[in-house]
Amino acid sequence: MISRSILVIDDEASIRHSLIGALKDEGYRVHAVASGAEGIETLRSNRTDVVLLDIWMPDMDGLETLKIIKTEWPGQTVVIMSGHGTIETAVRATKLGAFDFIEKPLSLEKLLVLLQNACSMQDLARENQALRKQVEKHKLLVGNSSALKQIQEIIRRVAPTLGSVLITGENGTGKELVAHSIHALSQRFNKPFVEVNCAAIPEELIESELFGHERGAFTGATQLRRGKFDLASGGTLFLDEIGHMSHKTQAKILRILEEQKFERVGGSQTISVDVRVIAATNKDLKTEIQKNLFREDLYYRLNVIPFHVPPLRDRREDIPLLAHHFFKEFSTAYGKPLRKLTSEALSVLLAYPWPGNVRELKNLIERVVILTSENEGKEDISAAQILGHLENEYSSAKGELSAAEVESEGETALSTAKNLRDARQVFEKELILKTLKENDWNISRTAQILGIERSHLHRKIKSYGIETKES
Repeated sequence: MISRSILVIDDEASIRHSLIGALKDEGYRVHAVASGAEGIETLRSNRTDVVLLDIWMPDMDGLETLKIIKTEWPGQTVVIMSGHGTIETAVRATKLGAFDFIEKPLSLEKLLVLLQNACSMQDLARENQALRKQVEKHKLLVGNSSALKQIQEIIRRVAPTLGSVLITGENGTGKELVAHSIHALSQRFNKPFVEVNCAAIPEELIESELFGHERGAFTGATQLRRGKFDLASGGTLFLDEIGHMSHKTQAKILRILEEQKFERVGGSQTISVDVRVIAATNKDLKTEIQKNLFREDLYYRLNVIPFHVPPLRDRREDIPLLAHHFFKEFSTAYGKPLRKLTSEALSVLLAYPWPGNVRELKNLIERVVILTSENEGKEDISAAQILGHLENEYSSAKGELSAAEVESEGETALSTAKNLRDARQVFEKELILKTLKENDWNISRTAQILGIERSHLHRKIKSYGIETKES
C-alpha cells in the first residue's frame, strides 16, 4: 500500500504533536506547521495528499488559507478542523472547496475514516483522469472531409446543451465516437458515460439491465442490482442500436426521458435520476414506425438533435488520415515500426467500397501490422500486401452489396482480374473515374484530391481510356 502524506496546519502545538503521533502509527507520512502561511509555503515545495486545516488561527485564518490553497491547487484535498464549528462555517468551507469538516476535540476513529474516504476519492479522480486520457486517445473523430467537419461543428454546438441526440448511420461508421465526443465536450464530461448495446441484450433481461432489479425480483436475483440509468445519473447514457428495443421497453424509456424517474424490476420505490440520453441506430426508424416496430412518440423525443454519420465510401478523403492514425495506434500497441503506405497501396484503400466502414478499415490495418514479418517491417506497405488482405474481405462483402453498389464499385471488373497488377489497375481506374465525376470532371481539383501531378493524372486518364469533358 502506498504511504499517504498528510499536512497538518494548526496553531496549537498539542494538536500538531498528537496528530503526528497518531497518524504515523496508522502508516501516514505527516508534516505539521503552525500557520496558514507556513502551510502554503510547504505546499509550494512539497505537495501532499490531504491537508488538515484548522479554522481559527492568528494572522491568517483557515478560510483565508483555504481560498489561497484552492486557487493555487484546485485539486488539493482539504479537511477543515475546528473547535468552534458551526453549520454556517461548514457551509462556507464547503463552498470554498473543502472536502469535509470535522469538529474538535477530534475523534481519531472518525478522522481515520474521513482520511480513508478522502484518499479513495483521490484514487477515483486519478483513475477517471487516466481513463479519460485513454478514451480521448482512442476515440477520436479522425478525418478532414467536409462531412466530418460538419459533424464536428454540430458536436461543438450541441455538446454543452441537454438536448437528446439520435445518431444514425451504417454499422462501423463511428456513431459511438460521436456519442463519446458529445459527452467529452459537455458539462457532464467528469460524470459517467454508460453504454448499452440494445441489440446484444436478450429481451427478457433488457429491463433489468436498464433499470436494475430488487433482490428476489425473479429467479437468480439474489441481490439488489443498480441499472444503467441509475449508474449514469449525472452523466450520459448511450443507447446503441435502440431500433432493436421492444415496444414495452420503449414505453418505459419514453417515461424516463419525460419524467427522469423509474422503478427497478420488482420494486415499488421511485428513483429520480439526471441523465442525458444519446441514442444510435443503423435502422431507418421512420420505416420502423410505419411497420409499427418503433414508437413514433419516442422517435420524436429522441430526435431533438439528429446526427447522420455518412459511410466511409462517401468520405474517401478521410481514408489516408484514418489509415495513418490506425497504423500509428497499432504499431505502438504491438511494438512494430511505423510504416507508410505506397501511393499504389493508398490507391487500393481509396478505391475499395468499405462495406464495413471505418471499423473494417481499422481491422484491416491491425491485421496488416500484426502479420507483417520482421523482414518486411522497415519497408513501405505495398499494394500487393493490402490486396492480399483485402481479397478475402472483398469476396465476403459481395453478398452484402446491392447490384447497383457492386456495379458502381467495379466488382465485375475485379472478378476478371488475373493477378494483383490487374486488380490494382481496376481499383485505380474506378477511383479516378469516381473522383472526376464527384468534382465535375475538373482535372486540377481531381489531381489535388488524389495527391498526384496534373500531368500524371492526364497520362493515367489516357492509359485507362477514360473519356472526360476535355476529351
